[in-house]
Amino acid sequence: MKRTDSILRAALAIALGTGALLPLDAQSKDPKKDPDQIGNRDVGKGVNFYSLEKEMALGKQLAQEVEREAKLVDDPIPAEFINRLAQNLARNSDIKVPVTAKMIDSDQVNAFALPGGFLFVNTGLVMKAETEAELAGAIAHEIAHIAARHGTRQASRGQIVDIASLPLIFLGGWPGFAVRQGAGLALPLTFLKFSRGFEQEADLLGLQYLYKAGYDPTAFIDFFERIEALEKKKPGTASELFRSHPKTATRIQYAQTNVQELLQQQPQYVVTTSEFIEVKRQLERNMGRRKAAPSNTGPTLRRSTSLSYS
Repeated sequence: MKRTDSILRAALAIALGTGALLPLDAQSKDPKKDPDQIGNRDVGKGVNFYSLEKEMALGKQLAQEVEREAKLVDDPIPAEFINRLAQNLARNSDIKVPVTAKMIDSDQVNAFALPGGFLFVNTGLVMKAETEAELAGAIAHEIAHIAARHGTRQASRGQIVDIASLPLIFLGGWPGFAVRQGAGLALPLTFLKFSRGFEQEADLLGLQYLYKAGYDPTAFIDFFERIEALEKKKPGTASELFRSHPKTATRIQYAQTNVQELLQQQPQYVVTTSEFIEVKRQLERNMGRRKAAPSNTGPTLRRSTSLSYS
């Protein structure tokens, strides 16, 4: 019986892609830790009941739900900037699907990726970043979730563990519940909240994508240190999903180790650009106009001076 249990545990470890049973020398040659292999490696390998085509269709469906419920930024300057930034990072990643990035008008510090290449960034995240490299680091992390297909792999893991949900696999459904996010979004939690292992992998890959795109990789560390400080000072600054990432101290140490061991020092990096500065100014102007605008809670009345009543 014990032998059977051992076999089952071993099979589950292999199915979930933990790598726990691999020899140490095999783990040390992990292509995910080689930035020179970006674009030539399959970082999305693992149990997945969704084909790439179904994943893209699912992501499109979820993205349409976001766009119905959230207020998107329609100002072309910040909207186009965020999409170009995401496209640049995607070109320097392992992603195998087209990327569409849009900005949500929300003060909450958050960004999230949906399966199949759909990415949303809150204005609050842009405003809290001090440099373009910091913003790029946060977006690179989300692009890594897409490249590694974490959304549908997470859902597939849930289906393996929950035997009662197995019929859903063949009916095309998925487990998980609708949750309300800071921007008023109702989306399946399964595709938004990842395991600690997936979050760590997204940090590993995102750091490499940031570096490959020419940005200062230490900005990745700087930004999350700032978010941690802001969250301690004013709880609720970052969204619940953003705070659900691994503990910041552990995360920073992991990122520092990866910078030292995996990335070669370059003579120069992009830290920020005039375009990023202009985008923040534009968002500040938009916020100022909203605050100055009268509250639209009822009819606007004008007192007449030509008539009097007694």
